[in-house]
Amino acid sequence: MENQEVLKVDDIRLSFGGVHVLHGVSLSVRPREILAIIGPNGAGKTCILNCINAFYRPQKGKILFNGIEITNMAPDKICAMGVARVFQNVELYAGLTTLENLMAARHSKMKQSIVSQAIWYGPARNEEVRHRERVELIIDFLEIQGIRNQVVGMLPYGLRKRVELGRALALEPKILLLDEPMAGMNLEEKEDMARFVLDAAESGGFPVVLVEHDMGVVMDVADRLVVIDNGVVLTEGPPREIAANPKVVEAYMGSDELC
Repeated sequence: MENQEVLKVDDIRLSFGGVHVLHGVSLSVRPREILAIIGPNGAGKTCILNCINAFYRPQKGKILFNGIEITNMAPDKICAMGVARVFQNVELYAGLTTLENLMAARHSKMKQSIVSQAIWYGPARNEEVRHRERVELIIDFLEIQGIRNQVVGMLPYGLRKRVELGRALALEPKILLLDEPMAGMNLEEKEDMARFVLDAAESGGFPVVLVEHDMGVVMDVADRLVVIDNGVVLTEGPPREIAANPKVVEAYMGSDELC
């Protein structure tokens, strides 16, 4: 059903010692939409993503993915369900090549035993070939054929971010969480990344949750915005509606940035 919620965050509260980070945050993600979470530094945006991934455990509230509660589920189980993540800081295997990083993301989908994979014969070999074909499609899609066999630790920052997006796509996501995927990029790199995200979401049919400070990007790609202030949802709505909200403009972006 088109109105069904893919992801529901219900009244989550998170604190570290005496520091309260999230105060009853609730939001939902609908099928095929791009939801942007915006707000100033320290507002709690990344903490929301960390709770969804179970890197943090909220003290109260619950999180449901496709109707299944994942609040206390292990991070690897949540990943296996189709929740993929691109982190704010590049989290790749720096000593491996682009191809090897993408193949590493396919490991959770491989059914053959470690022994069979080590021998690399028969079913194990056929399975790896199938996964390699999938990875090659992602390499072509992201236009990174030229760095297929290059060690990612030696790549420019913008390309490393693109490889990280590719690794998330290799998980065949049912929802994609992006934490400032365009931070530190120049204008051309941001345009490329926005195009890849839009095309991937459209072709894959999955929703995206985007945390991003570049309001030009947010206003161009997001279907709906959720505004966070000091761990509280201030307001939510379509980009044009949020852009016309004087309190949001004054508190976060400044009147010129949303025009």
